[in-house]
Amino acid sequence: MQNSGKISSATLPREEHTSQPSTPHQEYVQERELLTSRSAERRRSSIVVSLPGLEVFPGDLLVSDSAVDYLHHSALLPNAESKKSRWPFIKKGASKDKKQMSDLENCLSTIKITDSSGYEFCSFKNKTWHEFVENQWTEQKDTDDCLELKKQAAVWELFTSECTYFLDHLLVLKMIFMNSLKYLQSNEFFLEVDLRRLFGNLEELSQVSLSFVTSFFQIIKDYINKSESSLDFISMLTKYFHGNLCQTHQIYCLNYTSAVFYLENLRQREDFGMYLKWCEQHEQCKRLHLTELLVAPLHRLTRYPLLLNNIWKRSNDSTEKVTICSIKEKVEKSIRDLEGKVKWLDNFQKCRQLQEVIIWPQLWDRDKRFFVPECLKHTLRDNLSENILSSTNRHLLHEGKLALAESTRFLDVYLFLFDDFLLITKMKRNKKKYGGSDTGLIPVCPSLTLELQLFIKEGGFCIVLDQPIPLDRLVLKNIDPFHVTVFGLRHAFLIQHENRYQQCIAVFLLQAQTETVKKTWMSQIKTAVSNYAKTHETKKSSIFSSPAESSEI
Repeated sequence: MQNSGKISSATLPREEHTSQPSTPHQEYVQERELLTSRSAERRRSSIVVSLPGLEVFPGDLLVSDSAVDYLHHSALLPNAESKKSRWPFIKKGASKDKKQMSDLENCLSTIKITDSSGYEFCSFKNKTWHEFVENQWTEQKDTDDCLELKKQAAVWELFTSECTYFLDHLLVLKMIFMNSLKYLQSNEFFLEVDLRRLFGNLEELSQVSLSFVTSFFQIIKDYINKSESSLDFISMLTKYFHGNLCQTHQIYCLNYTSAVFYLENLRQREDFGMYLKWCEQHEQCKRLHLTELLVAPLHRLTRYPLLLNNIWKRSNDSTEKVTICSIKEKVEKSIRDLEGKVKWLDNFQKCRQLQEVIIWPQLWDRDKRFFVPECLKHTLRDNLSENILSSTNRHLLHEGKLALAESTRFLDVYLFLFDDFLLITKMKRNKKKYGGSDTGLIPVCPSLTLELQLFIKEGGFCIVLDQPIPLDRLVLKNIDPFHVTVFGLRHAFLIQHENRYQQCIAVFLLQAQTETVKKTWMSQIKTAVSNYAKTHETKKSSIFSSPAESSEI
């Protein structure tokens, strides 16, 4: 202890120093009392301060001297005056959680929502064209053109539906849900929630829609005030529909699936549930839930062609009809492009998820017949099998759980049928749940089957049972009823893996849960094999039919 230098009084019991000489017996007694006191303090707290010269006991959590200042809770320090709880079996964090929920409730009560009635066009969204004209037109003017009136009514429908979309959906999403969440984050609540991931480009989308409605309303007002013979709206429609109106909707729609699944993960939290309940009870929500509001831009984008088509049918100007038709085709092309992007993104998310879940064992772990000495294993460590699923051109066609017949038992396997190979994996469960304590950090891809989603959430993963079976090397065989009766198999079929010399190198006897599942699997595999053969025949024919190289090259 003398060699340890100066020792902090906060870590050792205080003793009164006397100048009287001590006998060896007294020194021994004092040393025993010191050790007993120190052991008692260690039992009271497993966190000690590491000082030079002190013994280290197993189970102690060492904290450096500089880290002691960060232990803001007094109970963590050895000589803290605070005592242990009288009831050691009280649930930890219960009072803290209650206080946090109470603080959240108080913070929610201080949020103020801006009323949407400040917009000039707000009072006209529920009126018909005839009612609007009667209220606004100072000099009534009769028109004998019935088709012109119908066209004006169709244009008005496009305007009022955009007003409803902006005021009752986009503005509610922004003012009540997104801005409230921003306010809570400024008060240190929900700091880990990603606003962009949940709401996408809602800010940009609402700004574009507001600009569209404002410009539209200004044109209608000019038409009413000037009492002109026709409503000039073509230039405005061309500006927005050929501009960023469709593009911003596309960006939002691509994020929609991820946003909805992220929301489902956040719902599991009690504090986020309180925030959602507070928002959805607001009168401006009109009993709509957040999921119903988030899907509104998707519905709006698909409705634009219908509204434009109504205007086109009621127009009697050939030039105007051509322009409206081109605008409608522009929106329809945007929707078709979106469908292709959504499918690509869905497949990309699937493959990325499977890369994390599927484990590719080394060759000597997969098959005990292959022996590799430890000194040579480092030369074969580069397992590039994981990169097989990274290709964006590969598509997952079908997946599902089956039973693999072994010599003495049935093994639960999960099959992944891609457009070029079949992968058989063994299902393995892990105690640690996928994503850890925060379910929103690593969401499971929603486009996977519900069975696989639940399996992944429970901590499960898939170990590759054998090498991938290329579809041009796969032979599918049905099991006849005779063998089903003799061997006790039900809903079974056989998959045979052949090499390039037509030699059978692997056989898998699989059993489905029902006859319907079996027929579905066999149909999916047959279709995939047929499509794969057709695709490669087309590629080969295109290679052979390509022009020969020039003799000058």
